[in-house]
Amino acid sequence: MPGIGPRTAQRLALHLLRQPEEKIKTFSNALLNARSQIGYCKNCFHLTSNDICEICKNNDRNKALICVVSDSRDLLALERTREYKGLYHVLGGLISPMEGISPEMLHISQLVQRVTQTETNEVILALTPSVEGDTTSLYLARLLKPFVKVTRIAYGLPVGSELEYADEVTLTRALEGRTDIE
Repeated sequence: MPGIGPRTAQRLALHLLRQPEEKIKTFSNALLNARSQIGYCKNCFHLTSNDICEICKNNDRNKALICVVSDSRDLLALERTREYKGLYHVLGGLISPMEGISPEMLHISQLVQRVTQTETNEVILALTPSVEGDTTSLYLARLLKPFVKVTRIAYGLPVGSELEYADEVTLTRALEGRTDIE
């Protein structure tokens, strides 16, 4: 599993093997239920157990502001800052020709549709500062600039790092220092 090294995996496996069979069944059923009940929000593609996620349903959010992230982990990292009050759009990855991920494989057309069919004033690109993140940001900026102001979170994050591992202060400063994409 991502983020779990060999030692931790071994400790988890040994812990589970020491558990009574009933506890293992309960754990297995919980995983199966989560897998079958969790899907994607029809608006933003964040994980949810409903058709529309709680963030999209929240009337206190700024509906004219959309923050674009690669996946739900990045959305959750930004939410931990408690600073961002707009909506989100989860792409489901980044453009990566080396890995065979093209724009058509991501939720990009749905983002363009949202922007052109709603009263969106600004789209903030909060993508990982990497070759793939930069490629995706430039691609999105070219698509969206005719319709809306496009900004990018400030570089304050180490290049090659992941948003989900950044602390709240760094993410807050990155949001506050966002700039126009040229």
